[in-house]
Amino acid sequence: MSSPQIVTLGCRLNHAESARIVALLQGQDVAVVNTCAVTAAAMRDSRKAVRRAGMGGRRVIATGCAATIDPAGFAKLAEVMPNAAKPDWVAHDRRSLPDQRAAVHTRAFVPVQNGCDHSCTFCIIPQGRGPSWSRPIADVIAEITELADQGVAEVVLTGVDLTSYDTPSLGALVAAILRSVPALTRLRLSSLDGIEIDPLLFELLTQEPRVMPHVHLSLQSGDDMVLKRMKRRHSRAQAIELVERLKTARPVIAIGADLIAGFPTETAEMHAANCSIIEACDVVHGHIFPYSPRPGTPAARMPQVYPALARARAAELRAAVAARRDHWLAGHFGTRHAVLAERDGTGHAPDFARFALPAGTAPGTIVELVATTLTDGLLTT
Repeated sequence: MSSPQIVTLGCRLNHAESARIVALLQGQDVAVVNTCAVTAAAMRDSRKAVRRAGMGGRRVIATGCAATIDPAGFAKLAEVMPNAAKPDWVAHDRRSLPDQRAAVHTRAFVPVQNGCDHSCTFCIIPQGRGPSWSRPIADVIAEITELADQGVAEVVLTGVDLTSYDTPSLGALVAAILRSVPALTRLRLSSLDGIEIDPLLFELLTQEPRVMPHVHLSLQSGDDMVLKRMKRRHSRAQAIELVERLKTARPVIAIGADLIAGFPTETAEMHAANCSIIEACDVVHGHIFPYSPRPGTPAARMPQVYPALARARAAELRAAVAARRDHWLAGHFGTRHAVLAERDGTGHAPDFARFALPAGTAPGTIVELVATTLTDGLLTT
């Protein structure tokens, strides 16, 4: 029987959807490229992936944000399946999913929200994903119950703008999952907009041991003027105050952050503020990239920072996060951590610290490890 080839670029939501596409296209000799449009580089990589997938004359379907935003361009390379048509593919059919969900990761990515109603000046994703919508709690619980019954130890809730989940709130969803699926060992959340963290969600993040102590924030910048020009809804002070409250309530929480370097009009002083937010918010997991103009967005019409300078500033931000991360990882020495084994010989602790696994560790199992050394960002025993 033929198996589909799936190439996934971009966010965890794409990865969650790709797992369903694999299941639903079993038996078909087709290559599907789930594309990304978050940056110009992602668009280029998506086009390259589609071209490579079509080598040899295989049928290729391009889906995802890049193919949705530029359907005419991708139609020259492949069949185009816009994101709006994805629900036909990724509708919840639990009978077809079991063996496909953990094909790459032992964590299961479960989409609960899609689309975005906000208008950040740099972002093109709403054009690819459309307005925000939330999946019913009952559907989410049914899927996670089955995953837990299959032995999946950790579920990651994903979405384009996860904290905008409104059926009725993300905190209510998390509480319902924990209450309804006692067999689930670990629950993790993908990127959060800090200004939208509701009181119940805050309580669960800081008090519930089954919710992993790992909060990844969509900060984007540490400078107030840049945040205003991005049309973000939080200030630097609000971000710092949120992290202080999180870490006061649960000191082991590890903070991650999205940060953009070289946003239009960014001065050296604004860049310095961006760098300093890494220490101020104790960022140890960084998703950092240089700004790239997205056609049709307001930021693309603003005075631009030279691309080479934006790349250099991104490198500075990455170095700052790496230094703080290494110091944080060294603090793991001599203490015991429950590590979920992945398929590549590594695993992740609850705070998402990455460990090298002892030989023979079965993927999907949780093992207790004590770190003694750190090599290239990887804790070893």
